[in-house]
Amino acid sequence: MSSNPVLVEAWRGGVVESRHRGACAVVDAQGRVLWSVGDIDHPVFPRSAVKLLQALPLVASGAADAFHLDDAALALACASHGGEEAHVRTARSVLQRAGLDEGALECGTHWPYFEPAARALAAAGRQPCPLHNNCSGKHAGFLCLGAHLAGGREPRGFVAGYVRRGHPLMREVEHALQTATGWDLATAPCGTDGCSIPTHAIPLRHLALAFARAGTGVGLPPELARAAQRLRAAIARHPFLVAGSERMDTQLMQALGERLCCKVGAEGMYCAALPEAGLGVALKIDDGAARAAEAALAALAQALLPLDDAAAAAVGDWNPRRLINWQGLEVGALRATEALRPADAAARRTPGSLPG
Repeated sequence: MSSNPVLVEAWRGGVVESRHRGACAVVDAQGRVLWSVGDIDHPVFPRSAVKLLQALPLVASGAADAFHLDDAALALACASHGGEEAHVRTARSVLQRAGLDEGALECGTHWPYFEPAARALAAAGRQPCPLHNNCSGKHAGFLCLGAHLAGGREPRGFVAGYVRRGHPLMREVEHALQTATGWDLATAPCGTDGCSIPTHAIPLRHLALAFARAGTGVGLPPELARAAQRLRAAIARHPFLVAGSERMDTQLMQALGERLCCKVGAEGMYCAALPEAGLGVALKIDDGAARAAEAALAALAQALLPLDDAAAAAVGDWNPRRLINWQGLEVGALRATEALRPADAAARRTPGSLPG
């Protein structure tokens, strides 16, 4: 990874202040690498960038229909949200539909990521609960899946310990992730994510393939293809629930609708489906900088998608991204480098196939 090129630079006073190295893959649903930079075969932990894939069993199993989950609930199942009132309210509603409450969540508790929401909670003399966790929507979806798998059994007892890798619920999630990526998760390094579920190390090449498949349905079993389409449509209708105020995922998907389904992950990860182009994108910033991952993803959207004026303005807020100090002065910018110019590198593209 140390040989990966610089993808993003931070400028101040007319000079580069810091540099962020990384790798990126742009892949179609047949597994052809249409463009790449850096080492795309080194396994990385995608973290929350694969929440769309982790939510596939919720729909494919029939659980979403059994509990009458609407598009808002499905969008939240794919979210890393800011803990705003709409996020908390939707997560609570999902749990209630499965006959459960916040006590069943095993994602842990933290203050809302969106600072005004955290301040409002504190000003009201309240403490955060698991519903404020940025992953509460994903976990509420897991619990609906678990309650459905429980059949006639009491759901709370069946779902207890659902975050463990060997739990039947996590086995369903792992199977969907393996099917979409085509990567053997049984032998892949496996860690524990911030919300306590397993996270598997997968190469960027295969993560991009998974999102190309999720965006087109090509290469997925019919039930998973239908689930992916339904989840993407739900996200496009409710992009606020996937992230929230002042968040790039929400702003880009509000501007682009179903043309872009993107998801940030911790430690500098991003994955995206570009359904109209038939492409999947996966990128990783080596030093884990979220700001660099955002600029990199914005640069790829600028290069790979035709943008009208409104969409171009929304994406342009993130690359180049103005750096503003506490006095409100513009002091620099975060910019993707020439290494992230796939549209300008057509002559250098060498399509290849995924290894068997």
